[in-house]
Amino acid sequence: MELAKLCADKNIPVVPIPGPSAVVTALSASGLPTNEFSFVGFLPKHNSSRKERLILSANESATQIFFIPPHKLSQFLEEAAAIFGESRQCVMAREMTKVHEEFWRGTIDKAKEAFLAHQPKGEITFLIEGKSTSTDEGPSESQLENELRELIAEGHSLSMAVKLVASGKLMKRKAIYSLALRKFGGQLESEDD
Repeated sequence: MELAKLCADKNIPVVPIPGPSAVVTALSASGLPTNEFSFVGFLPKHNSSRKERLILSANESATQIFFIPPHKLSQFLEEAAAIFGESRQCVMAREMTKVHEEFWRGTIDKAKEAFLAHQPKGEITFLIEGKSTSTDEGPSESQLENELRELIAEGHSLSMAVKLVASGKLMKRKAIYSLALRKFGGQLESEDD
């Protein structure tokens, strides 16, 4: 992007060469919604930054597309199951347009079963369906409490943890903040002393 912008600014022609795109190739054959998608790419290496990014992705209604190194697939599946939920549909696309091309489809839970035992080789493009926009009831208080506890344990402030948990949820941030204060307010005050 930066190089193309610099060239365009200097009136140097930028000519695209048609070629394979793992993102579009995987999406077009995935069977997941293609009308709206978000390309995340490789996740951050730092644990809390990676979880923040996954939380944001889990709350999006668009199909989410990740590049996952094979040696990080097990970790990704564990974290995705905890954050997206185990029943979300997903597709693992591997070695597209090559001899050993593979498309695996199922839920995140089934992906954990399939890939925790054997680690695939080669380039992996992993797609997860977007969050349903149905008017189902929101998360339970215990689910919210667990999400808040995990984020606070990772060093996030109470207000940042509330902001991350509230993103994309039908509940008002005020209700989640009230729960956070009830459950963790005293704990944080005693740590400040």
